[in-house]
Amino acid sequence: MGQKANPIGNRLGIIRGWESNWYGSKKDYAVKLIEDNKIRTYLNARINKGGISKIVIERTLGKLIITIHTSKPGIIIGKGGGEVDRIKEELKKLTGNADVQINILEIRRPELDAMIVADTIARQIENRINYKRAIKMSIASALRMGAEGIKVKVSGRLGGAEIARTEEIKQGRVPLHTFRMDIDYANVFALTVYGKIGIKVWICKGEVLTKRDLNPNFVGGKSEVSDRRDRRDHERRDDRRDRRDRGERGDRRERRDRKG
Repeated sequence: MGQKANPIGNRLGIIRGWESNWYGSKKDYAVKLIEDNKIRTYLNARINKGGISKIVIERTLGKLIITIHTSKPGIIIGKGGGEVDRIKEELKKLTGNADVQINILEIRRPELDAMIVADTIARQIENRINYKRAIKMSIASALRMGAEGIKVKVSGRLGGAEIARTEEIKQGRVPLHTFRMDIDYANVFALTVYGKIGIKVWICKGEVLTKRDLNPNFVGGKSEVSDRRDRRDHERRDDRRDRRDRGERGDRRERRDRKG
């Protein structure tokens, strides 16, 4: 009946971990939750061009650990690490916690991160680039990097039209009901002169068949997507080699037949 669940929340505890890791009693749970929201809002506004994908917050024995996953670590770190120190001091004032630690993790493949892809499309729409062109470029780069499928939905006054509408462009497969399917999701909006344009992005990275570490900061070796892409490339090379060998054998046979 049109009931929809967020693909990330749907997979929590199965193949995805929580982005806030701490324990709160009845008294201070609400305070910590509001503080988490303040930290995320502040960091997204403070580093709006830093390519932030997600912010993981952990609390242990009075210590606040904030891990920023970004595609542009250089912008956040700044010259000689000065920018990080300034952000740390500002967060100490915001939270009232003297012990704040900031970690920065680089995203190696930003084309496969839904938040970064959605943000890129939003910035392009704000810069008056045609929305279809922006979406198709993002889809092509995601599939080139090994995604199994990608779906992008935009809604609002597209192209400055009088009547708002919704458009969806999809390539590959994005099975939202399969819980072991690793699907990344993001929902952002572009602020244009003619109003807000909502952008939703779903990226399917393939099935997770083994036990996965649910720590959101866990970064393994080569991702399953890259392994699968390497395997596919290897199979294609073998295929081409076989066809070439068959062709050469056929040519030799023809020459032999002609001589005979």
